[in-house]
Amino acid sequence: NALGDPRFLFINENFRNLKRFLRFYGYKKVDGILGDFGVSSHQFDVAERGFSTRFEADLDMRMDQESSFSAFDVINKYSEEQLRGVLFQYGELRSAAGMARIIVEARQQAPIISSDELKKALGRFLPVHRENKILAQIYQAIRIEVNQELEALKEFLIQTQEVLGTGGRLSLISYHSLEDRLVKRFMRNGLFEGEPEKDVFGRSEVPFKRVGKFIIPSGEEIKENNRARSAKLRIAEKL
Repeated sequence: NALGDPRFLFINENFRNLKRFLRFYGYKKVDGILGDFGVSSHQFDVAERGFSTRFEADLDMRMDQESSFSAFDVINKYSEEQLRGVLFQYGELRSAAGMARIIVEARQQAPIISSDELKKALGRFLPVHRENKILAQIYQAIRIEVNQELEALKEFLIQTQEVLGTGGRLSLISYHSLEDRLVKRFMRNGLFEGEPEKDVFGRSEVPFKRVGKFIIPSGEEIKENNRARSAKLRIAEKL
């Protein structure tokens, strides 16, 4: 899918390796970075990848198909405490503890191999009127863990302040609160938690200044592309 323009260079790599590959191709600084953290529609629409709640598929969810670690490993090999942490932290599920316990009990009878088997095991936590929403949270949690998405995002963000030139723009599109929280805090003070140290005059150095307010899609855009409904664009300028 590389563009035909000779100025475009396509690098098929994880963005957590941003700095390494810029240096490899001879670039030390750039004028702008656009980061889109959404899962591609192709991955959601191919049943075999296991990303979507719409299809029955093996538990996979690997963005990198060469990786040996998949959703199967999370569901069948993590301890009850690890599962609870994943579901609570990344899925923000209030019933994370109960879900983790049920998963462990179910897999003691037989490995949980498919999405349907996982849904069946968690049936008591999936009331009809909220089933799709809760399943989406469960899938999000497992997908984030499988692909180490938040760790990759943190590594990427840290590198942006090293490779952006002064006055360069950082434009980032997030799709859920966990991503957006990291982006918002990083643009505010270059940290993911806490506050920067201040000098004796009460001043602190920060790498960016925010540009305007965050931008969300219009109603018309959402009608044309429903998957854009949760997108949030934040922009900052390198100081």
